[in-house]
Amino acid sequence: MIRVTDPAATIAFFELIGLKEVRRIDSEQGRFTLIFLAAPGQEGVAEVELTHNWDPEEYSGGRNFGHLAYQVDDIYETCRRLMDAGVTINRPPRDGHMAFVRTPDNISIELLQDGHLPPTEPWASMPNIGVW
Repeated sequence: MIRVTDPAATIAFFELIGLKEVRRIDSEQGRFTLIFLAAPGQEGVAEVELTHNWDPEEYSGGRNFGHLAYQVDDIYETCRRLMDAGVTINRPPRDGHMAFVRTPDNISIELLQDGHLPPTEPWASMPNIGVW
């Protein structure tokens, strides 16, 4: 579970790496919404739970629990899609295998290539940006 401040922005981020919303639970009494995301075919097996507390809270240290990791079919295409949507690639996939990005709530996400792709420009010479 990760806590989020802008559910729409976070869902849009995860959609860029292939996850979709599979269900949502609103709790009027608890003043929160739970949103569950999964990759196709992983519903009920491997899901990310987003918690949106309706009352504003400040969340810091998005990396304090570690990070989430996702295997992708084409890391270069995934990173390009993220960049085109305005997401910073904090650790580019220089090696054709691993990249790091952050969600709108600053949660660190590791992207792992299914297998390895050969190093390719512009990725091979891109520097790290920020922390990941």
